[in-house]
Amino acid sequence: MVNNYDIIVVGAGHAGCEAAMTAATLGSKVLLITMDMNKIAQMSCNPAMGGIAKGQIIREIDAMGGYCGIVTDESTIQFRMLNRSKGPAMWSPRAQCDRMLFSANWRKYLEKNKNIDFWQGMVVKLLFKNEKIFGVKTDLNITYKAKCVILTNGTFLNGLIHIGKFKQKGGRISEPESRYISEQLLKKGFSVGRMKTGTPVRVDGRSVEFNKLTEQKGENDFFKFSYLPEVRTKLKQLSCYIAHTNLETHNILEKGFEESPLFDGTIQSIGPRYCPSIETKLKTFSGKDKHQLFLEPEGEDTIEFYLNGYSSSLPWEVQLEALRKIEGFENVKIFRPGYAIEYDYFDPTQLNKTLETKKIENLFFAGQINGTTGYEEAGAQGMIAGINAHMKCTNQNAFTIDRDEAYIGVLIDDLITKGVDEPYRMFTSRAEYRILLRQDNADERLTERAHALGLASKRRVDILNNKRKKRDAILHFLKQQSIKPAQINDFLIKRNSAPIKQSLKLIDIIARPHILLKDAINEIPDLKDKIKEIEDDQTEEAISSAEIEIKYSGYIQREKALAEKFKRLNDISIDGKFDYEKILAISTEARQKLKTINPKTIGQANRIPGVSPADINVLLVMLGK
Repeated sequence: MVNNYDIIVVGAGHAGCEAAMTAATLGSKVLLITMDMNKIAQMSCNPAMGGIAKGQIIREIDAMGGYCGIVTDESTIQFRMLNRSKGPAMWSPRAQCDRMLFSANWRKYLEKNKNIDFWQGMVVKLLFKNEKIFGVKTDLNITYKAKCVILTNGTFLNGLIHIGKFKQKGGRISEPESRYISEQLLKKGFSVGRMKTGTPVRVDGRSVEFNKLTEQKGENDFFKFSYLPEVRTKLKQLSCYIAHTNLETHNILEKGFEESPLFDGTIQSIGPRYCPSIETKLKTFSGKDKHQLFLEPEGEDTIEFYLNGYSSSLPWEVQLEALRKIEGFENVKIFRPGYAIEYDYFDPTQLNKTLETKKIENLFFAGQINGTTGYEEAGAQGMIAGINAHMKCTNQNAFTIDRDEAYIGVLIDDLITKGVDEPYRMFTSRAEYRILLRQDNADERLTERAHALGLASKRRVDILNNKRKKRDAILHFLKQQSIKPAQINDFLIKRNSAPIKQSLKLIDIIARPHILLKDAINEIPDLKDKIKEIEDDQTEEAISSAEIEIKYSGYIQREKALAEKFKRLNDISIDGKFDYEKILAISTEARQKLKTINPKTIGQANRIPGVSPADINVLLVMLGK
């Protein structure tokens, strides 16, 4: 073992794994410290990756050469593309995973990277000199030194678990909390807060009457997360199941409210608005007589199931009694109850866009420590922190992503500019350029940039170029090839689309909303022959890309123009140009917010809550002077 590294990553959750792998791939010597080597990339809550906007983030991480997309694909036991009924800007991939295999696969890839060393233990002290971090000390009193340190502590910082009146210190059930770091950073002037999250009961599948539930099967087509064609699941594909609570369930749960730490004042911290506990749902939606639940398998060869939608901190007896009133769960057994957990986080406005802290040089934060929730948001932050820690170690320019380039850019800009007042979760609605930030084109947006860094491989660029070549060949053929009414009208009528009266270019046919390119391929012999000419593992993705280009080109071009307009504001630097306290022409709130956040550009200043357009105009006038 050596005691000197380029980068130390504290915590091996989703943020820590991506941070360590990214920095090590770029060439830094990394030490990954975790309290349990058997819990690397543990799926602490839902055994699923992706979902609305989150799926786009995984695609972006993969496009840049990250690993969570690969690990997800290799661990998938059910895949679905959400929001297919809407436009492609809203399509979001989601996969149920084998929880144990997911963790094992992540560990496999980490161990293959020779630039990563591991240490099992708890970091109890951060080592500083002249407002710079230079290492850490563990619970065994071992000192490790590094040029940069990335904290990815998840829910472990002073974690406190609640099940009814029962309280237990811990970062996850049956795992110890991490101590001392919050107190040390508080003394350094950091703003520390508390947040809450929760998780549902785990159910014994042998005790469930599945015939009383609604089966929800997965999809089996070309969609997945990784852009690498050979990466696919080899696991048996399993179904999820839908159940519903009822008034009898609600009555039992409500009787337990007097013992709920959420309602008796025990829990004071902020919980996630978009993933509420079952007791919060009953309070918030008191008029509803049922709530939907999803019973999800935890793995290919396990009887353990996750009951999505039944998160709770009520006493375990209440959770079980209420659960047994739900159809299909009358005789259910559980492995462990749901619980709530409180933990420390740090106001993310204390970070630069690189995720390096403003107060301490060479110290980076990533994941739930920044007030976010979700594996995907954590992984994205880990990757950006890993890249920039490596850049700092090697005296290279910082790497950042803007809001019009990726959901990762939206995520980080929201955190450092707006801060958080509840656990932050990504949604498509947070992205003003979501037509540009689709799940299908993450490689076109990010792979070449990542390759220039040395992160995405040359092979990934070749795969991207191959997809572009095939898509362009399809588009060229559709623009050039005409079709006669007799050749296409029967097909159009079957698709409830108006027949044509004269020859048209094929591209005009595919532009119609009711006509799918994949269906047209089977009906038009010349088009089918063209597809056969270019057929390989990427053809289906190229077909999908071509169709999106045809049907949405007007919207895409309009959004690109809008993004360019606002990008000009983002390019106006104000870093270090103002003493905000002395600018009396702007509001008091704006002066306070601008001083605290210290935005780098006019664009970032414009996104700070409390800074009005009038305040921005004052800054622009002063810049002109």
